Amino acid sequence: MKLLLNIKKENDDLGRQVNNLANTLLFKHIKYLIAILFLGLCFNVSAQNLKYSNGEKYTLGEIKVSGNTSFSEQTIVAYSGLRKGKEMTIPGEDISDAIKKLWKSNLFSDIEIYITKIEGNVATLEIRLSDLPQLNELKINGVKKSKKESIIADNKLKKGTKVTENLITTTKNFLEKKYKKQGFLNSKVLINTIEVEDSIKTARVNMVLNIDKGEKVKIKDITFNGNEVLSDKKLRKSMKGTKKINRIRILKRSKFIDSTYQADLGHVIDFYKENGYRDARILSDSIIYNDDKTISLEIDVIEGDQYTFGDITFIGNTVYTNEQLNRLLRIRKGDTYNGVELQKRIADNTKPDAADITNLYQNNGYLFSSINPVEVSADGNVIDMEIRISEGKPAYFNSVSVVGNDKTNDHVIYREIRTKPGQLYSKANVVRTVRELGQLGFFDAQEIAPNFINPNPVEGTIDMEYSVKETGSSQIELQGGYGGGGFIGTLGLSFNNFSIKDIFKKDAYKPIPMGDGQKLALRLQASRFFQTYSFSFSEPWLGGKRPVQFSTSISHTKQFLFNPLTRDADKSRSFNITGITFGLAKRLTVPDDYFILSQSISFQRYDLNNYNTGLFTFGDGFSNNLSYTVGLSRNNTSVDPIFPTNGSSFSVTAKFSPPYSLFSDVDYGELKDERDINETILNDPTQSETVRTNASNRIAEIDQERYKWLEFYKVNFKGEWYTQLAKDLVLRPSVEFGFLGAYNNDRGEIPFERFFLGGDGLGNFALDGREVVQLRGYPNQSLSDQDGSTIYNKFSLELRYPITLKASAKIYALGFLEGGASYNSFRDYNPFTLKRSAGLGVRIFMPAFGLLGIDFGHGFDPIGNTGPKNGWETHFIIGQQF
Repeated sequence: MKLLLNIKKENDDLGRQVNNLANTLLFKHIKYLIAILFLGLCFNVSAQNLKYSNGEKYTLGEIKVSGNTSFSEQTIVAYSGLRKGKEMTIPGEDISDAIKKLWKSNLFSDIEIYITKIEGNVATLEIRLSDLPQLNELKINGVKKSKKESIIADNKLKKGTKVTENLITTTKNFLEKKYKKQGFLNSKVLINTIEVEDSIKTARVNMVLNIDKGEKVKIKDITFNGNEVLSDKKLRKSMKGTKKINRIRILKRSKFIDSTYQADLGHVIDFYKENGYRDARILSDSIIYNDDKTISLEIDVIEGDQYTFGDITFIGNTVYTNEQLNRLLRIRKGDTYNGVELQKRIADNTKPDAADITNLYQNNGYLFSSINPVEVSADGNVIDMEIRISEGKPAYFNSVSVVGNDKTNDHVIYREIRTKPGQLYSKANVVRTVRELGQLGFFDAQEIAPNFINPNPVEGTIDMEYSVKETGSSQIELQGGYGGGGFIGTLGLSFNNFSIKDIFKKDAYKPIPMGDGQKLALRLQASRFFQTYSFSFSEPWLGGKRPVQFSTSISHTKQFLFNPLTRDADKSRSFNITGITFGLAKRLTVPDDYFILSQSISFQRYDLNNYNTGLFTFGDGFSNNLSYTVGLSRNNTSVDPIFPTNGSSFSVTAKFSPPYSLFSDVDYGELKDERDINETILNDPTQSETVRTNASNRIAEIDQERYKWLEFYKVNFKGEWYTQLAKDLVLRPSVEFGFLGAYNNDRGEIPFERFFLGGDGLGNFALDGREVVQLRGYPNQSLSDQDGSTIYNKFSLELRYPITLKASAKIYALGFLEGGASYNSFRDYNPFTLKRSAGLGVRIFMPAFGLLGIDFGHGFDPIGNTGPKNGWETHFIIGQQF
């Protein structure tokens, strides 16, 4: 006698259903016979010479295993759950469960259980099965080598993986769906398996995965049926990512992406709702394949009637009056119904700091409030609304904590947090805290997350946890290059989260003392012709209680004169600059706490030792520059300081020296006249060499007197704004202006502190306090006089698109339009006469190396007043954040 219970894997679900049906029918004799017959027809279940009335109980005797398998008999029997001596009903749930367990192991391809012998109440079983083959080798055709690893990882196709029909089907469907989402509408994936015949007992197969993505399908046309009020053109415009072929359009693609198309169908309905057609629906949409391998989209819509707003009533509001809420809602009776805008006025999910009713409540403690608009009447296409408000209980912060800061000390973070225990909940303070933590530069701005823990509407409390992820906050600059006639070596160290109090603690060097938010920078640069040494330090919270930043810097530069005969540095002739600066910057509270008032005092000593270059009229002597700088700035840009998406930043600074002329008994008008006379003699070729030499020496003496203590004032303005045009596209317009003036016109403008416009904006070894202003598309410092200019303005428009904003590397591409010019007096100043340029670039920010980039700029104007346009220039950017 033999009973075969056989369930093929491809019919697993149906098999389970039939088994269950059979077990149910076993309770009655007739139904049992029907079940046996049904099993025999569907699943190769047979009974030979076996008499049954109902399912009977048996004791299991021997359990044998047969078939093509590498697993031991003991392992298979143990995994099935069957065991010798077990009492069970046959047929029954025990046999079904054993089969299920073996299927779920994903190790076998066929499972058959036989009753081979029955003696009394003892039954002998045989489990016959075959191992699923393992993947031996995988060959992928039709994609680049760089894409193969991701295909293997996404579909778990590593060597040794069990190859099932489900694996093959899932892989095929996954890849075809993936490529269709990318616009390859006709993609096809074929998978073949080949058995491996060798001496190894384990069943193995080689898999060949053939991928034919085809070409991306373009949309030839998009037509709408059923639209009478809104034209096809307007409806196509509402589709943000699905566009038909237009050779003029650059930014938007015409390739079909199914996921984008489905989202755009929703945008069409939103567009109708914004125009009052709240009942608009898409009845159907179809794809038409054209002979030229393009597709056309045909969309059937029903518009319905246009609605207007009727009475709008607030219900449940006790904290704010109807008038206060109406001022935020800004919707009046008779306005065209706009369900999308109504929802934004109540809760704008696209802007965390939006001026909507939800934020009005949440910024004043009502975290548990809910606001729901309900249509109560739509008679005559006029919709009466009730805005039902459940204010709830005001919420207070119970505890505030931070997790994820392994290096930064807690007090550095907590002093920036705007939410305190016991404080009334405010969403605005939560948003501002996230922004401030991102602006520190110690954490990945994209990973900062405020987490609400244990919200308790009954007691009105909530715990707040800010999750942060540390990034490298120190940078190293180690580079060598050839320029200025020789090798230039640079070593720069910048520690942006330094802890000076731990410098004498050995345990703190990991590799340097860190965690207190201080900044320390060292920079050494040298070549045959110059040497530069600088040190700077800043403490953002002087005293630890108020946001008052203290900073100091010391620098020394030594420049050697180039000898054109030996083409080497003449170290007996030098120009030395030594400077020191002390500064304080305080965060203000009015007009708001984005404003910072900064002040600094600086002193530079310029020493010239037989250094005659034409840059200065005297080659031996010195100048002293004692100046005071005051600045007012405001920066409310978004969380990520590397890639801001909204907000603005501006600064106004004034730098000036004491008015020495007021306290001096020197007649600078007389000196000026004398200088003009000597300059006339110097330029007169009829004069003897001795006379001209004496005139030159006298000019140098006069200028030495004029510039012994530099007298000047300088004003700078810089402003930039960030606007998110789309999800990832950011527009950054900016404007700059600078002016250098003199208190005493007879004394004149100083030859230091001037503006040099053009190029990449880098001033590696500027010696004279100059400001190097970037204007791409032109050579470095080419748009100012040799001695610099006293006035400049610059306008820039930049479009940015992020490639990746991960903590390890932030990369974004940009396009720019720029214009600027420099002048020596207001008589020549014209803000509309500009040197224009345009171009493309890319920026890469890595925590260990700072910001790097390259720009390709095209100058549309000549460098001077006449001549051909400048054309293309390549600029390398190091350490600047534009």
